[in-house]
Amino acid sequence: MSHHLGTRSGGTPDMAEIYSDAATIGHALAFEAALARAQGDEGLIVRTAADAIVAAAGGLHIDPEELADEAEHAGTLAIPLVRRLRVALPEDVAAKAHLGATSQDVADTVLTLQMKAGARLLDRDAARLCVALCAHAERHAGTPAIGRTLLQDACPIGFGLRFAQAAAGIDDARRRLADEIGTAARIQLGGAAGTRAGLGGKGAAIAARVARELDLANSEPWHARRTGLAAVASALAILIGAAAKFARDIALLSQDRIAEAREPRVAGRGGSSAMPHKRNPTGCQVALSAAYRAPGLAASLLGGLPQEAERGLGGWQAEGPVLADLFGLAAASLAAMTIVAEGLEIDADAIARNLAEAGQGSDIGESEALVAALVAHIGRS
Repeated sequence: MSHHLGTRSGGTPDMAEIYSDAATIGHALAFEAALARAQGDEGLIVRTAADAIVAAAGGLHIDPEELADEAEHAGTLAIPLVRRLRVALPEDVAAKAHLGATSQDVADTVLTLQMKAGARLLDRDAARLCVALCAHAERHAGTPAIGRTLLQDACPIGFGLRFAQAAAGIDDARRRLADEIGTAARIQLGGAAGTRAGLGGKGAAIAARVARELDLANSEPWHARRTGLAAVASALAILIGAAAKFARDIALLSQDRIAEAREPRVAGRGGSSAMPHKRNPTGCQVALSAAYRAPGLAASLLGGLPQEAERGLGGWQAEGPVLADLFGLAAASLAAMTIVAEGLEIDADAIARNLAEAGQGSDIGESEALVAALVAHIGRS
């Protein structure tokens, strides 16, 4: 499968830009510039050297394909990137670039910067989906419909309660991800073995300055302490699962003999190559496919928690691609289900018919009050 076909369903253009080659290289060079500037401010290197490194990092143009080939050979992005930076500097300044840092400092800081940007995007998209769901919830809060438990007719509910519960699940997951990002999006600056050797006893002050410039939380080195990233991966998988819960229900409601809700009609979407009469729930398919993939991806980071000693082998190197996949899947899932929610077709006649056939009356209990409470809670968050 080509790169384009293989990745098309695994993200959105906005999320792809966050994880693009240009963004990755830009973040790495921003780290090197911030490090040099902080070291100049703290007197570890002379101001002229710091200024030269900052200027070189800002003006460096790197071919992503060449860098990728060299990074694969070297085992890390930082080695060929720092070599290019040093080549662009005067000989007496070159050794000052990347001073006291190690390749994992670069990789982890890039990772956290991309996570933070990706989380902002997902927060925006999840909020938009919740708005659409809450609108359906309020509109149909008092519409009697047959509830279903264990996939069988149960007792009546307010049809809008399904949407309120779906929105509440997505909102819970959105807030959980924001909390985990708040903990995990922090500077990494520890040097070769996490002791900040080579920083002249000024490592804490330099790290604080770098964190401030890159808009990350300050932190002690966390080379082999990967709990924050594992928590982010788990939160992403939960968000993907929450969106897929809504997708599963719509897919079930859109079955021909239920037909209470259907995805919007979109030209060229949802058809069948062999059965032209079909109207497939394609948006739900995207979200459910993401939910099948997400648990295994999150498990990769959980499996990498027992890192070896001060810096591990293989575990942290696996995290970047996995997190990029999870952010991409979450973005694709939210985008697909927002289209579904905003254009959802609800058939009141089918809802009434199915309720009558179930023969369970029309008492929806406290559904309307529950919808109001859930919508209010989501609005406050």
